[in-house]
Amino acid sequence: MGRAAAFLSATLKRIVSGRYHRRCRGTLTMPLTPVPNPPSASATEPVVEEHITGFEPLKSPLFRNLWIASTVSNLGGWMQDTAGTWLMTVLTTSPLLIALMQTAASLPVVLLGLLAGATADIFDRRRLLIFWQTWMLAAVALLSVLTFFNIISPWVLLFLTFFLNVGAAMNSPAWQAIMPELVPRKQLPEAVSLNSAGFNLARALGPALGGIGIAAFKHADTGAAWTFSLNALSFVGVILVLYQWKRTPLFKSALPAERIRGSMRAGLRYVQYSPMVKSALTRAFLFTIFVSSVWALLAVVAARDLHQGALGYGILNGSMGLGAVIGATLLPRTRRKFSADKIILASTGVFIVTLLILAFVHFPVVIIPMLLVAGFAWTSTMSTFNLAVQVTAPDWVQARVLGTYQMVFSGGMAIGSVIWGFIAEHLSTPISLSAAAAGLLITLPLSRKFHVLRGELPDLSPFRMEDVLPQLTNEPGMSDGPVRILIDYIVAPENYNAFVAAIHELRDVRLRDGAIRWGIFQDADNPRYLNETFVMESWVDYLRQRERFTESDREILEKVQSMHIGPEPPAIRHTIYAKQRNTAG
Repeated sequence: MGRAAAFLSATLKRIVSGRYHRRCRGTLTMPLTPVPNPPSASATEPVVEEHITGFEPLKSPLFRNLWIASTVSNLGGWMQDTAGTWLMTVLTTSPLLIALMQTAASLPVVLLGLLAGATADIFDRRRLLIFWQTWMLAAVALLSVLTFFNIISPWVLLFLTFFLNVGAAMNSPAWQAIMPELVPRKQLPEAVSLNSAGFNLARALGPALGGIGIAAFKHADTGAAWTFSLNALSFVGVILVLYQWKRTPLFKSALPAERIRGSMRAGLRYVQYSPMVKSALTRAFLFTIFVSSVWALLAVVAARDLHQGALGYGILNGSMGLGAVIGATLLPRTRRKFSADKIILASTGVFIVTLLILAFVHFPVVIIPMLLVAGFAWTSTMSTFNLAVQVTAPDWVQARVLGTYQMVFSGGMAIGSVIWGFIAEHLSTPISLSAAAAGLLITLPLSRKFHVLRGELPDLSPFRMEDVLPQLTNEPGMSDGPVRILIDYIVAPENYNAFVAAIHELRDVRLRDGAIRWGIFQDADNPRYLNETFVMESWVDYLRQRERFTESDREILEKVQSMHIGPEPPAIRHTIYAKQRNTAG
Protein backbone atom coordinates (compact mmCIF):
# COMPACT_ATOMS: atom_id res chain seq x y z
CA MET A 1 0.00 0.00 0.00
CA GLY A 2 3.01 2.31 0.61
CA ARG A 3 4.08 2.05 -3.02
CA ALA A 4 0.51 2.58 -4.18
CA ALA A 5 0.23 5.72 -2.05
CA ALA A 6 3.51 7.05 -3.41
CA PHE A 7 2.36 6.36 -6.99
CA LEU A 8 -0.94 8.09 -6.30
CA SER A 9 0.75 11.16 -4.83
CA ALA A 10 3.18 11.49 -7.72
CA THR A 11 0.36 11.05 -10.26
CA LEU A 12 -1.76 13.77 -8.61
CA LYS A 13 1.14 16.24 -8.67
CA ARG A 14 1.69 15.61 -12.35
CA ILE A 15 -2.00 15.92 -13.12
CA VAL A 16 -2.35 19.27 -11.37
CA SER A 17 0.82 20.65 -12.95
CA GLY A 18 -0.16 19.35 -16.41
CA ARG A 19 3.23 17.62 -16.79
CA TYR A 20 1.99 14.04 -16.98
CA HIS A 21 2.92 12.94 -20.52
CA ARG A 22 2.64 9.57 -22.21
CA ARG A 23 3.84 8.59 -25.64
CA CYS A 24 1.00 6.86 -27.47
CA ARG A 25 -0.07 6.26 -31.04
CA GLY A 26 -3.34 7.43 -32.50
CA THR A 27 -5.48 10.49 -32.04
CA LEU A 28 -6.97 12.20 -29.03
CA THR A 29 -10.42 10.93 -29.87
CA MET A 30 -11.46 7.53 -28.59
CA PRO A 31 -11.58 4.89 -31.35
CA LEU A 32 -14.26 2.26 -31.16
CA THR A 33 -11.87 -0.45 -32.30
CA PRO A 34 -8.09 -0.76 -31.89
CA VAL A 35 -6.29 1.83 -34.02
CA PRO A 36 -4.44 0.28 -36.96
CA ASN A 37 -0.90 1.31 -37.73
CA PRO A 38 -0.85 4.51 -39.81
CA PRO A 39 0.16 4.33 -43.46
CA SER A 40 3.89 4.41 -44.06
CA ALA A 41 5.23 7.89 -44.71
CA SER A 42 7.16 8.75 -47.79
CA ALA A 43 10.91 8.36 -47.48
CA THR A 44 11.28 12.09 -48.05
CA GLU A 45 8.79 13.04 -45.36
CA PRO A 46 9.91 13.33 -41.76
CA VAL A 47 8.14 11.00 -39.33
CA VAL A 48 6.70 12.96 -36.42
CA GLU A 49 5.65 10.88 -33.44
CA GLU A 50 2.53 12.29 -31.83
CA HIS A 51 2.61 13.03 -28.11
CA ILE A 52 -0.69 12.42 -26.37
CA THR A 53 -0.86 13.22 -22.68
CA GLY A 54 -4.45 12.32 -21.85
CA PHE A 55 -4.39 15.44 -19.64
CA GLU A 56 -4.79 18.15 -22.29
CA PRO A 57 -8.04 19.52 -20.72
CA LEU A 58 -6.08 20.59 -17.63
CA LYS A 59 -4.35 23.26 -19.73
CA SER A 60 -7.66 25.13 -19.67
CA PRO A 61 -7.64 27.29 -16.48
CA LEU A 62 -11.42 27.04 -16.03
CA PHE A 63 -11.50 23.27 -16.42
CA ARG A 64 -8.47 22.91 -14.12
CA ASN A 65 -9.97 25.11 -11.39
CA LEU A 66 -13.30 23.32 -11.54
CA TRP A 67 -11.53 19.96 -11.54
CA ILE A 68 -9.53 20.81 -8.41
CA ALA A 69 -12.55 22.30 -6.62
CA SER A 70 -14.80 19.36 -7.51
CA THR A 71 -12.14 16.84 -6.46
CA VAL A 72 -11.93 18.52 -3.04
CA SER A 73 -15.73 18.53 -2.84
CA ASN A 74 -15.88 14.86 -3.82
CA LEU A 75 -13.28 14.13 -1.15
CA GLY A 76 -15.60 15.67 1.41
CA GLY A 77 -18.51 13.74 -0.07
CA TRP A 78 -16.77 10.38 0.30
CA MET A 79 -15.73 11.24 3.85
CA GLN A 80 -19.39 12.01 4.50
CA ASP A 81 -20.53 8.77 2.85
CA THR A 82 -18.24 6.68 5.06
CA ALA A 83 -19.04 8.61 8.21
CA GLY A 84 -22.79 8.50 7.54
CA THR A 85 -22.86 4.78 6.76
CA TRP A 86 -20.75 3.94 9.79
CA LEU A 87 -22.87 6.19 12.01
CA MET A 88 -25.87 4.16 10.84
CA THR A 89 -24.14 0.94 11.99
CA VAL A 90 -23.75 2.59 15.42
CA LEU A 91 -27.38 3.73 15.53
CA THR A 92 -28.84 0.38 14.41
CA THR A 93 -27.89 -3.25 13.79
CA SER A 94 -30.42 -3.72 10.98
CA PRO A 95 -28.70 -4.67 7.66
CA LEU A 96 -31.76 -3.32 5.83
CA LEU A 97 -31.49 0.15 7.37
CA ILE A 98 -27.75 0.18 6.68
CA ALA A 99 -28.36 -0.81 3.06
CA LEU A 100 -31.05 1.90 2.81
CA MET A 101 -28.28 4.51 3.11
CA GLN A 102 -27.34 3.56 -0.44
CA THR A 103 -31.00 3.79 -1.45
CA ALA A 104 -31.30 7.23 0.16
CA ALA A 105 -28.31 8.32 -1.91
CA SER A 106 -29.63 6.87 -5.18
CA LEU A 107 -33.41 7.31 -5.01
CA PRO A 108 -33.41 11.12 -5.58
CA VAL A 109 -31.66 10.61 -8.91
CA VAL A 110 -34.27 8.01 -9.90
CA LEU A 111 -37.09 10.43 -9.10
CA LEU A 112 -35.52 13.65 -10.33
CA GLY A 113 -32.95 12.73 -12.98
CA LEU A 114 -35.08 13.64 -15.99
CA LEU A 115 -36.39 16.81 -14.32
CA ALA A 116 -32.80 17.78 -13.52
CA GLY A 117 -31.81 17.27 -17.15
CA ALA A 118 -34.78 19.30 -18.40
CA THR A 119 -33.98 22.24 -16.14
CA ALA A 120 -30.32 22.11 -17.19
CA ASP A 121 -31.32 22.27 -20.88
CA ILE A 122 -33.75 25.16 -20.33
CA PHE A 123 -32.17 27.41 -17.68
CA ASP A 124 -28.68 28.81 -17.27
CA ARG A 125 -26.51 25.92 -16.12
CA ARG A 126 -24.08 28.08 -14.19
CA ARG A 127 -26.84 29.55 -11.99
CA LEU A 128 -28.41 26.14 -11.49
CA LEU A 129 -25.09 24.69 -10.36
CA ILE A 130 -24.54 27.51 -7.88
CA PHE A 131 -28.05 27.03 -6.46
CA TRP A 132 -27.75 23.26 -6.00
CA GLN A 133 -24.22 23.46 -4.59
CA THR A 134 -25.61 25.88 -1.99
CA TRP A 135 -28.51 23.49 -1.32
CA MET A 136 -26.08 20.65 -0.59
CA LEU A 137 -23.96 22.87 1.64
CA ALA A 138 -27.06 23.76 3.69
CA ALA A 139 -28.19 20.11 3.96
CA VAL A 140 -24.80 18.91 5.20
CA ALA A 141 -24.50 21.83 7.61
CA LEU A 142 -27.90 20.96 9.12
CA LEU A 143 -26.90 17.30 9.45
CA SER A 144 -23.68 18.37 11.18
CA VAL A 145 -25.50 20.55 13.70
CA LEU A 146 -28.06 17.85 14.54
CA THR A 147 -25.30 15.29 15.01
CA PHE A 148 -23.25 17.62 17.24
CA PHE A 149 -26.27 18.05 19.51
CA ASN A 150 -27.07 14.30 19.37
CA ILE A 151 -30.49 14.96 17.77
CA ILE A 152 -29.98 12.08 15.37
CA SER A 153 -31.72 8.78 14.71
CA PRO A 154 -31.63 6.24 11.86
CA TRP A 155 -34.64 7.84 10.17
CA VAL A 156 -33.37 11.42 10.61
CA LEU A 157 -30.04 10.32 9.11
CA LEU A 158 -31.83 8.66 6.18
CA PHE A 159 -34.03 11.72 5.57
CA LEU A 160 -31.14 14.20 5.56
CA THR A 161 -29.06 11.89 3.37
CA PHE A 162 -31.99 11.84 0.96
CA PHE A 163 -32.33 15.64 1.19
CA LEU A 164 -28.61 16.09 0.47
CA ASN A 165 -28.81 13.83 -2.56
CA VAL A 166 -31.79 15.72 -3.96
CA GLY A 167 -29.25 18.48 -4.53
CA ALA A 168 -26.74 16.03 -5.97
CA ALA A 169 -29.39 14.64 -8.33
CA MET A 170 -30.39 18.07 -9.61
CA ASN A 171 -26.74 19.13 -9.89
CA SER A 172 -25.33 16.15 -11.78
CA PRO A 173 -26.78 16.49 -15.34
CA ALA A 174 -25.92 20.20 -15.50
CA TRP A 175 -22.40 19.48 -14.22
CA GLN A 176 -21.74 16.81 -16.83
CA ALA A 177 -23.40 18.81 -19.61
CA ILE A 178 -21.01 21.76 -19.15
CA MET A 179 -17.99 19.61 -20.06
CA PRO A 180 -18.27 20.40 -23.83
CA GLU A 181 -18.34 24.09 -22.86
CA LEU A 182 -15.04 23.79 -20.98
CA VAL A 183 -12.93 21.82 -23.49
CA PRO A 184 -12.91 21.22 -27.28
CA ARG A 185 -15.11 18.30 -28.29
CA LYS A 186 -12.10 16.23 -29.40
CA GLN A 187 -10.85 16.40 -25.79
CA LEU A 188 -14.16 15.24 -24.34
CA PRO A 189 -13.03 11.61 -23.74
CA GLU A 190 -10.00 12.91 -21.83
CA ALA A 191 -12.18 15.35 -19.85
CA VAL A 192 -14.57 12.53 -18.90
CA SER A 193 -11.62 10.35 -17.84
CA LEU A 194 -10.11 13.19 -15.79
CA ASN A 195 -13.42 13.80 -14.04
CA SER A 196 -13.56 10.10 -13.28
CA ALA A 197 -9.95 10.21 -12.04
CA GLY A 198 -10.70 13.14 -9.73
CA PHE A 199 -13.87 11.50 -8.45
CA ASN A 200 -12.08 8.23 -7.78
CA LEU A 201 -9.03 9.94 -6.30
CA ALA A 202 -11.47 11.36 -3.75
CA ARG A 203 -13.01 7.91 -3.47
CA ALA A 204 -9.60 6.41 -2.68
CA LEU A 205 -8.73 8.93 0.03
CA GLY A 206 -12.15 10.00 1.32
CA PRO A 207 -13.33 6.75 2.94
CA ALA A 208 -10.04 6.28 4.80
CA LEU A 209 -10.06 9.92 5.95
CA GLY A 210 -13.70 9.55 6.98
CA GLY A 211 -12.83 6.44 8.97
CA ILE A 212 -9.93 8.27 10.61
CA GLY A 213 -12.23 11.20 11.40
CA ILE A 214 -14.60 8.91 13.28
CA ALA A 215 -11.87 6.83 14.95
CA ALA A 216 -10.12 10.00 16.22
CA PHE A 217 -12.96 10.65 18.68
CA LYS A 218 -14.23 8.61 21.55
CA HIS A 219 -17.81 8.76 20.30
CA ALA A 220 -18.64 7.96 16.69
CA ASP A 221 -21.31 10.66 16.49
CA THR A 222 -18.79 13.39 17.40
CA GLY A 223 -16.37 12.21 14.72
CA ALA A 224 -19.21 12.00 12.21
CA ALA A 225 -20.33 15.55 13.06
CA TRP A 226 -16.87 16.98 12.41
CA THR A 227 -16.64 15.03 9.16
CA PHE A 228 -20.00 16.43 8.06
CA SER A 229 -18.74 19.95 8.85
CA LEU A 230 -15.66 19.48 6.66
CA ASN A 231 -17.87 18.28 3.81
CA ALA A 232 -20.01 21.42 4.14
CA LEU A 233 -16.88 23.57 3.73
CA SER A 234 -15.82 21.59 0.64
CA PHE A 235 -18.71 23.06 -1.38
CA VAL A 236 -17.40 26.61 -0.98
CA GLY A 237 -14.58 26.23 -3.53
CA VAL A 238 -16.91 24.94 -6.25
CA ILE A 239 -19.36 27.79 -5.64
CA LEU A 240 -16.59 30.39 -5.90
CA VAL A 241 -15.23 29.00 -9.19
CA LEU A 242 -18.71 28.84 -10.69
CA TYR A 243 -19.49 32.37 -9.52
CA GLN A 244 -16.44 33.73 -11.38
CA TRP A 245 -17.18 31.80 -14.61
CA LYS A 246 -18.31 33.96 -17.56
CA ARG A 247 -20.35 31.33 -19.40
CA THR A 248 -21.02 31.31 -23.15
CA PRO A 249 -23.52 28.52 -24.08
CA LEU A 250 -22.68 26.34 -27.08
CA PHE A 251 -26.32 26.08 -28.17
CA LYS A 252 -28.83 28.88 -27.80
CA SER A 253 -32.19 28.64 -29.45
CA ALA A 254 -33.76 31.71 -31.03
CA LEU A 255 -37.18 30.24 -30.19
CA PRO A 256 -39.16 30.55 -26.95
CA ALA A 257 -37.88 28.35 -24.12
CA GLU A 258 -39.47 24.94 -23.73
CA ARG A 259 -41.82 24.23 -20.86
CA ILE A 260 -40.58 21.78 -18.23
CA ARG A 261 -43.12 19.06 -19.03
CA GLY A 262 -42.62 19.32 -22.78
CA SER A 263 -38.86 19.37 -22.30
CA MET A 264 -39.02 16.12 -20.30
CA ARG A 265 -41.17 14.46 -22.96
CA ALA A 266 -38.72 15.58 -25.64
CA GLY A 267 -35.86 14.05 -23.67
CA LEU A 268 -37.63 10.70 -23.32
CA ARG A 269 -38.60 10.79 -27.00
CA TYR A 270 -34.97 11.32 -27.98
CA VAL A 271 -33.86 8.35 -25.88
CA GLN A 272 -36.64 6.17 -27.32
CA TYR A 273 -35.48 6.72 -30.90
CA SER A 274 -31.73 6.70 -30.26
CA PRO A 275 -30.51 3.07 -30.36
CA MET A 276 -26.97 3.91 -29.20
CA VAL A 277 -28.27 5.69 -26.10
CA LYS A 278 -30.76 2.90 -25.32
CA SER A 279 -28.04 0.27 -25.51
CA ALA A 280 -25.85 2.17 -23.04
CA LEU A 281 -28.79 2.68 -20.65
CA THR A 282 -29.83 -0.98 -20.78
CA ARG A 283 -26.35 -2.26 -20.04
CA ALA A 284 -25.84 0.31 -17.29
CA PHE A 285 -29.00 -0.87 -15.51
CA LEU A 286 -28.20 -4.57 -15.83
CA PHE A 287 -24.72 -3.92 -14.47
CA THR A 288 -25.53 -1.62 -11.54
CA ILE A 289 -28.50 -3.54 -10.13
CA PHE A 290 -26.18 -6.43 -9.21
CA VAL A 291 -22.94 -4.55 -8.54
CA SER A 292 -24.82 -2.31 -6.07
CA SER A 293 -24.55 -5.17 -3.58
CA VAL A 294 -20.88 -4.29 -3.02
CA TRP A 295 -21.69 -0.80 -1.69
CA ALA A 296 -24.87 -1.90 0.06
CA LEU A 297 -23.18 -4.64 2.10
CA LEU A 298 -19.50 -3.68 2.34
CA ALA A 299 -20.04 -2.05 5.75
CA VAL A 300 -21.82 -5.20 6.97
CA VAL A 301 -18.95 -7.39 5.71
CA ALA A 302 -16.41 -5.12 7.43
CA ALA A 303 -18.23 -5.10 10.77
CA ARG A 304 -19.58 -8.65 11.01
CA ASP A 305 -17.30 -10.85 8.92
CA LEU A 306 -13.97 -9.05 9.21
CA HIS A 307 -14.62 -7.56 12.69
CA GLN A 308 -13.26 -4.18 11.61
CA GLY A 309 -14.11 -0.72 12.88
CA ALA A 310 -14.73 2.51 10.99
CA LEU A 311 -11.09 2.77 9.87
CA GLY A 312 -11.13 -0.78 8.52
CA TYR A 313 -14.32 -0.05 6.57
CA GLY A 314 -12.78 3.15 5.24
CA ILE A 315 -9.72 1.22 4.02
CA LEU A 316 -11.91 -1.36 2.25
CA ASN A 317 -13.97 1.37 0.60
CA GLY A 318 -10.85 3.34 -0.24
CA SER A 319 -9.25 0.29 -1.87
CA MET A 320 -11.91 0.37 -4.56
CA GLY A 321 -11.32 4.08 -4.97
CA LEU A 322 -7.57 3.60 -5.35
CA GLY A 323 -8.16 0.94 -8.00
CA ALA A 324 -10.56 3.32 -9.72
CA VAL A 325 -7.92 6.09 -9.80
CA ILE A 326 -5.40 3.73 -11.39
CA GLY A 327 -8.07 2.62 -13.85
CA ALA A 328 -8.95 6.21 -14.77
CA THR A 329 -5.30 7.11 -15.47
CA LEU A 330 -4.88 4.03 -17.69
CA LEU A 331 -8.30 4.29 -19.33
CA PRO A 332 -7.28 6.22 -22.49
CA ARG A 333 -4.70 3.54 -23.29
CA THR A 334 -7.16 0.76 -22.44
CA ARG A 335 -9.75 2.26 -24.80
CA ARG A 336 -7.28 2.29 -27.66
CA LYS A 337 -6.57 -1.42 -27.21
CA PHE A 338 -10.02 -2.79 -26.41
CA SER A 339 -13.55 -2.08 -27.56
CA ALA A 340 -16.17 -0.79 -25.14
CA ASP A 341 -18.00 -4.13 -25.20
CA LYS A 342 -14.84 -5.99 -24.19
CA ILE A 343 -14.16 -3.56 -21.34
CA ILE A 344 -17.68 -4.06 -19.97
CA LEU A 345 -17.44 -7.85 -20.37
CA ALA A 346 -14.14 -8.01 -18.48
CA SER A 347 -15.50 -5.74 -15.72
CA THR A 348 -18.53 -7.99 -15.29
CA GLY A 349 -16.25 -11.00 -14.79
CA VAL A 350 -14.19 -9.08 -12.23
CA PHE A 351 -17.28 -8.23 -10.17
CA ILE A 352 -18.57 -11.80 -10.25
CA VAL A 353 -15.30 -12.92 -8.65
CA THR A 354 -15.30 -9.95 -6.23
CA LEU A 355 -18.79 -10.71 -4.95
CA LEU A 356 -17.95 -14.37 -4.36
CA ILE A 357 -14.76 -13.45 -2.48
CA LEU A 358 -16.67 -10.98 -0.28
CA ALA A 359 -19.21 -13.70 0.41
CA PHE A 360 -16.88 -16.56 1.38
CA VAL A 361 -13.33 -15.28 1.94
CA HIS A 362 -12.90 -13.31 5.16
CA PHE A 363 -9.23 -12.37 4.94
CA PRO A 364 -8.34 -8.70 4.26
CA VAL A 365 -5.11 -9.76 2.55
CA VAL A 366 -7.28 -11.36 -0.17
CA ILE A 367 -10.19 -8.92 -0.17
CA ILE A 368 -8.18 -5.67 -0.48
CA PRO A 369 -6.31 -6.62 -3.71
CA MET A 370 -9.59 -7.85 -5.20
CA LEU A 371 -11.28 -4.55 -4.33
CA LEU A 372 -8.43 -2.71 -6.07
CA VAL A 373 -9.12 -4.69 -9.24
CA ALA A 374 -12.88 -4.13 -8.81
CA GLY A 375 -12.28 -0.38 -8.54
CA PHE A 376 -10.33 -0.49 -11.82
CA ALA A 377 -13.22 -2.37 -13.44
CA TRP A 378 -15.84 -0.01 -11.99
CA THR A 379 -14.33 3.22 -13.27
CA SER A 380 -13.59 1.67 -16.67
CA THR A 381 -17.20 0.60 -17.09
CA MET A 382 -18.88 3.71 -15.70
CA SER A 383 -16.66 6.06 -17.74
CA THR A 384 -17.48 4.03 -20.85
CA PHE A 385 -21.23 4.29 -20.23
CA ASN A 386 -20.97 8.00 -19.45
CA LEU A 387 -18.93 8.72 -22.57
CA ALA A 388 -21.32 6.67 -24.72
CA VAL A 389 -24.19 8.87 -23.59
CA GLN A 390 -22.30 12.16 -23.99
CA VAL A 391 -20.98 11.57 -27.51
CA THR A 392 -24.33 10.35 -28.87
CA ALA A 393 -26.49 13.26 -27.66
CA PRO A 394 -26.43 16.74 -29.30
CA ASP A 395 -26.14 19.90 -27.22
CA TRP A 396 -29.85 20.74 -27.21
CA VAL A 397 -30.79 17.54 -25.35
CA GLN A 398 -27.53 16.50 -23.70
CA ALA A 399 -28.47 17.30 -20.10
CA ARG A 400 -31.80 15.46 -20.44
CA VAL A 401 -30.09 12.37 -21.82
CA LEU A 402 -27.48 12.55 -19.04
CA GLY A 403 -30.30 12.94 -16.53
CA THR A 404 -31.98 9.85 -17.92
CA TYR A 405 -28.68 7.98 -17.67
CA GLN A 406 -28.34 9.07 -14.04
CA MET A 407 -31.90 7.87 -13.39
CA VAL A 408 -31.18 4.45 -14.86
CA PHE A 409 -27.83 4.16 -13.11
CA SER A 410 -29.17 5.23 -9.72
CA GLY A 411 -32.33 3.19 -10.21
CA GLY A 412 -30.19 0.09 -10.50
CA MET A 413 -28.23 1.11 -7.40
CA ALA A 414 -31.35 1.93 -5.35
CA ILE A 415 -33.37 -1.14 -6.33
CA GLY A 416 -30.37 -3.42 -5.95
CA SER A 417 -29.53 -2.04 -2.51
CA VAL A 418 -33.03 -2.79 -1.24
CA ILE A 419 -32.98 -6.31 -2.71
CA TRP A 420 -29.55 -7.27 -1.37
CA GLY A 421 -30.15 -5.64 2.02
CA PHE A 422 -33.47 -7.49 2.37
CA ILE A 423 -31.90 -10.84 1.47
CA ALA A 424 -28.99 -10.22 3.86
CA GLU A 425 -31.34 -9.39 6.74
CA HIS A 426 -33.68 -12.35 6.25
CA LEU A 427 -31.17 -14.97 5.07
CA SER A 428 -27.49 -14.03 5.26
CA THR A 429 -24.88 -11.71 3.78
CA PRO A 430 -23.04 -14.52 1.90
CA ILE A 431 -26.29 -15.66 0.28
CA SER A 432 -27.10 -12.09 -0.77
CA LEU A 433 -23.66 -11.51 -2.31
CA SER A 434 -23.75 -14.90 -4.04
CA ALA A 435 -27.18 -14.14 -5.50
CA ALA A 436 -25.86 -10.87 -6.91
CA ALA A 437 -22.91 -12.68 -8.50
CA ALA A 438 -25.29 -15.25 -10.01
CA GLY A 439 -27.48 -12.46 -11.38
CA LEU A 440 -24.50 -10.87 -13.15
CA LEU A 441 -23.60 -14.21 -14.69
CA ILE A 442 -27.13 -15.11 -15.78
CA THR A 443 -27.88 -11.72 -17.39
CA LEU A 444 -24.51 -11.51 -19.17
CA PRO A 445 -25.75 -13.15 -22.43
CA LEU A 446 -28.70 -10.74 -22.52
CA SER A 447 -26.61 -7.62 -21.85
CA ARG A 448 -24.10 -8.51 -24.57
CA LYS A 449 -26.82 -8.09 -27.18
CA PHE A 450 -26.77 -4.34 -26.51
CA HIS A 451 -23.59 -2.92 -28.02
CA VAL A 452 -21.96 0.22 -26.63
CA LEU A 453 -19.88 2.64 -28.73
CA ARG A 454 -19.88 0.27 -31.66
CA GLY A 455 -19.69 1.56 -35.20
CA GLU A 456 -19.16 5.09 -36.44
CA LEU A 457 -20.10 7.87 -34.06
CA PRO A 458 -22.59 10.44 -35.37
CA ASP A 459 -21.52 13.98 -36.25
CA LEU A 460 -23.64 16.05 -33.89
CA SER A 461 -22.55 19.45 -35.20
CA PRO A 462 -25.63 21.65 -35.73
CA PHE A 463 -26.90 21.87 -39.32
CA ARG A 464 -29.00 24.85 -40.27
CA MET A 465 -31.48 24.05 -43.00
CA GLU A 466 -30.99 26.33 -45.98
CA ASP A 467 -34.56 26.16 -47.24
CA VAL A 468 -36.60 29.08 -45.95
CA LEU A 469 -39.99 28.50 -44.42
CA PRO A 470 -42.72 29.51 -46.88
CA GLN A 471 -44.71 32.68 -46.42
CA LEU A 472 -48.04 31.16 -45.48
CA THR A 473 -51.32 32.92 -46.08
CA ASN A 474 -52.47 32.13 -42.55
CA GLU A 475 -49.29 32.60 -40.55
CA PRO A 476 -49.61 30.21 -37.59
CA GLY A 477 -48.95 31.30 -34.03
CA MET A 478 -46.24 29.58 -32.02
CA SER A 479 -48.75 27.57 -29.98
CA ASP A 480 -51.00 26.64 -32.94
CA GLY A 481 -51.28 22.96 -33.65
CA PRO A 482 -51.11 20.08 -34.03
CA VAL A 483 -49.17 20.66 -37.27
CA ARG A 484 -49.01 18.07 -40.06
CA ILE A 485 -46.22 18.27 -42.64
CA LEU A 486 -46.59 16.42 -45.95
CA ILE A 487 -43.64 15.91 -48.33
CA ASP A 488 -44.16 14.47 -51.82
CA TYR A 489 -41.47 12.35 -53.48
CA ILE A 490 -41.26 10.80 -56.95
CA VAL A 491 -39.15 7.63 -56.88
CA ALA A 492 -38.10 5.32 -59.72
CA PRO A 493 -39.36 1.72 -59.27
CA GLU A 494 -35.81 0.33 -59.17
CA ASN A 495 -35.00 2.63 -56.20
CA TYR A 496 -38.15 1.84 -54.24
CA ASN A 497 -36.59 -0.52 -51.67
CA ALA A 498 -33.54 1.69 -51.13
CA PHE A 499 -35.81 4.72 -50.69
CA VAL A 500 -38.03 2.98 -48.13
CA ALA A 501 -34.95 1.91 -46.13
CA ALA A 502 -33.55 5.45 -46.20
CA ILE A 503 -36.85 7.13 -45.34
CA HIS A 504 -37.17 4.90 -42.27
CA GLU A 505 -33.79 6.17 -41.10
CA LEU A 506 -35.23 9.66 -41.50
CA ARG A 507 -38.27 8.50 -39.52
CA ASP A 508 -36.10 8.02 -36.44
CA VAL A 509 -34.68 11.52 -36.90
CA ARG A 510 -38.16 13.07 -37.16
CA LEU A 511 -39.48 11.22 -34.11
CA ARG A 512 -36.30 11.72 -32.07
CA ASP A 513 -36.40 15.48 -32.67
CA GLY A 514 -40.05 16.02 -31.78
CA ALA A 515 -42.57 14.40 -34.13
CA ILE A 516 -45.42 12.60 -32.36
CA ARG A 517 -46.51 10.57 -35.42
CA TRP A 518 -44.86 9.63 -38.71
CA GLY A 519 -45.81 7.67 -41.83
CA ILE A 520 -44.81 7.01 -45.44
CA PHE A 521 -47.57 6.27 -47.97
CA GLN A 522 -47.54 5.14 -51.60
CA ASP A 523 -50.05 6.45 -54.13
CA ALA A 524 -52.35 3.55 -55.15
CA ASP A 525 -52.85 4.98 -58.66
CA ASN A 526 -49.22 5.88 -59.33
CA PRO A 527 -46.67 3.82 -57.32
CA ARG A 528 -43.89 6.26 -58.22
CA TYR A 529 -45.47 8.87 -55.94
CA LEU A 530 -44.77 8.55 -52.20
CA ASN A 531 -45.85 10.88 -49.45
CA GLU A 532 -44.05 11.35 -46.13
CA THR A 533 -46.17 12.78 -43.36
CA PHE A 534 -45.38 13.60 -39.74
CA VAL A 535 -47.20 15.46 -37.00
CA MET A 536 -45.82 17.98 -34.51
CA GLU A 537 -47.65 19.12 -31.38
CA SER A 538 -47.37 22.79 -32.33
CA TRP A 539 -45.81 25.18 -34.83
CA VAL A 540 -42.99 26.07 -32.42
CA ASP A 541 -42.19 22.37 -32.05
CA TYR A 542 -41.86 22.14 -35.83
CA LEU A 543 -39.46 25.10 -35.80
CA ARG A 544 -37.48 23.46 -32.99
CA GLN A 545 -37.24 20.24 -34.99
CA ARG A 546 -35.67 22.11 -37.91
CA GLU A 547 -33.28 23.84 -35.50
CA ARG A 548 -32.17 20.50 -34.01
CA PHE A 549 -30.89 18.97 -37.25
CA THR A 550 -27.28 17.74 -37.06
CA GLU A 551 -24.73 16.97 -39.76
CA SER A 552 -25.50 13.26 -39.41
CA ASP A 553 -29.20 14.02 -39.91
CA ARG A 554 -28.30 16.03 -43.01
CA GLU A 555 -26.57 13.00 -44.53
CA ILE A 556 -29.71 10.91 -44.03
CA LEU A 557 -31.92 13.65 -45.48
CA GLU A 558 -29.68 14.03 -48.54
CA LYS A 559 -29.72 10.27 -49.11
CA VAL A 560 -33.52 10.36 -49.17
CA GLN A 561 -33.72 13.42 -51.42
CA SER A 562 -31.13 12.02 -53.84
CA MET A 563 -33.64 9.36 -54.92
CA HIS A 564 -36.31 11.94 -55.78
CA ILE A 565 -36.51 12.24 -59.58
CA GLY A 566 -39.02 15.05 -59.99
CA PRO A 567 -38.12 18.21 -61.94
CA GLU A 568 -38.52 20.26 -58.76
CA PRO A 569 -37.45 19.51 -55.17
CA PRO A 570 -39.98 17.51 -53.12
CA ALA A 571 -43.11 19.57 -52.52
CA ILE A 572 -43.77 20.41 -48.87
CA ARG A 573 -47.17 21.31 -47.44
CA HIS A 574 -47.88 22.58 -43.94
CA THR A 575 -51.33 21.99 -42.44
CA ILE A 576 -52.69 23.13 -39.08
CA TYR A 577 -55.39 21.29 -37.17
CA ALA A 578 -58.73 22.95 -38.02
CA LYS A 579 -60.46 24.37 -34.97
CA GLN A 580 -63.79 26.14 -34.84
CA ARG A 581 -63.30 29.90 -34.89
CA ASN A 582 -65.11 32.40 -32.75
CA THR A 583 -67.10 34.57 -35.20
CA ALA A 584 -68.99 36.55 -32.57
CA GLY A 585 -68.90 40.32 -32.89
